[in-house]
Amino acid sequence: MSFTQQTQQGVTFHTADAFSAAGGVVHGFATRLGGVSTGPYAQLNLGVTRPDERQAVRENYRRFCAAIGADGNSLVMTHQVHEDTIRETSRGDVLDDLLDPMGYEADGLITNQPGLCLTIYYADCIPVLLYDPVKKAIAAVHSGWRGTSLGIAPKAAAKMTALYGSDPADILAAIGPGIGPCCFETHDDVPTAMAARLGPGVTPFCKPLAHGKFAVDLKGIIRWQLIQAGLTDRHVDTLALCTACHPELYWSHRKMGDQRGNHAAMLQLL
Repeated sequence: MSFTQQTQQGVTFHTADAFSAAGGVVHGFATRLGGVSTGPYAQLNLGVTRPDERQAVRENYRRFCAAIGADGNSLVMTHQVHEDTIRETSRGDVLDDLLDPMGYEADGLITNQPGLCLTIYYADCIPVLLYDPVKKAIAAVHSGWRGTSLGIAPKAAAKMTALYGSDPADILAAIGPGIGPCCFETHDDVPTAMAARLGPGVTPFCKPLAHGKFAVDLKGIIRWQLIQAGLTDRHVDTLALCTACHPELYWSHRKMGDQRGNHAAMLQLL
């Protein structure tokens, strides 16, 4: 399983090859390229809470949805708070206007309803898309270090099993662009919290550095968690690109602070 970077209608994004080969879904992980926003939000800002020009954000959504083949009138979005709430979504969660406020907080979305386009956001935190092509169920989660320590990705896979009868061995997982261990340096609070919640299995992913900090591999931890949850090794793939290392493609909260846009990852059952 691998990823493909492509440009459609001027919009550059990534797709997971296994999702494309399985069929039955449209999906994409956005880069910052292909939109109409300007200044620190240039170009494809999809962050609905960023202080960007509203019409530019709407146009960016139109462009990204058109590029990946998603239904821009059926978006279900997240109000992310770095927790592990996973919301089962329905048609009632589709906003009349994508810039309307949401009535819930969630860092994960799940559904087996065709047509709903699950939408999560990232600018260093890790976006994870899950697809069961057998039971026709999908999930999308935002997994920063707190969400990762709470196990939000394997919890989404477990919820697919509980609600839709998914066999974890059938689930495909795409771990998208996010900060890598090359740039995610932390004090000992992060590896300590990780080990306290997840056990000693996370130790290889939290490497001590010479100056007393740690390099934390969030993508590696998420992959390990999903395999521990029963997903097949060959069904879990990671896009290695680091958002902090590639400002030509991504915004990075760690490098840019609040003067940046947001990317979105989308997944929709056909």
